[in-house]
Amino acid sequence: MNDFFQTALAFPTLLYSVALAVCTIYWVLTATGLVELEGLDGLMAVDGDASAVHSGAGMMAKFGLGGVPLVLVLTVVSFFGWLTTYYVQLLVLQHLPELIRVVAGLLVAVLALVPAVIASAIALKPVRILLDRLRPEPLPPVLGRTGVVSTANVSNDFGMVTVDDGGAGLVLQVRDDGTEQFRRGDRVVLVEYLEGQNAYRVMAESKFLSP
Repeated sequence: MNDFFQTALAFPTLLYSVALAVCTIYWVLTATGLVELEGLDGLMAVDGDASAVHSGAGMMAKFGLGGVPLVLVLTVVSFFGWLTTYYVQLLVLQHLPELIRVVAGLLVAVLALVPAVIASAIALKPVRILLDRLRPEPLPPVLGRTGVVSTANVSNDFGMVTVDDGGAGLVLQVRDDGTEQFRRGDRVVLVEYLEGQNAYRVMAESKFLSP
């Protein structure tokens, strides 16, 4: 056990040990509800430069790591990086003279990312496929399109319309503040998406088309 900790806390394994420990703490805090799983991704998106965020996402996709939460990618890469540096330290580096060991350790710390990223891409591929299947299909752009009220009326918390999409048709939740007093069969235009209600605000087609 002492040999294990001695190797895990030796350079360059120490770098990946710290990274893995931070990721583990993050997962523990997530499990207890103290932080959200998307917190790290959201922090980068809000505080970081937009072009940098898109470049980072493109780089992850290039290496086969796109479509997976960033914290999960960091955890798996840290694990495989730790595994690589641990065995290199155990089997090779600890037997080298100190000066050579430090220089070689720096090189190993950087080069360990290569097998770590490759192994992570392979390990996370099933997760990425599963997340793609679970991700809801994006709604087609419907703002500005005309629909027909299919419920008895439309209020600020109830109402549905049918929109012709060239296929089976879309049935969407809609809302109105009550001033229009829509009835079944009225033609309306979707003018705003209400994200909190997953519904659309509508107005009369005649009013929408009037000058």
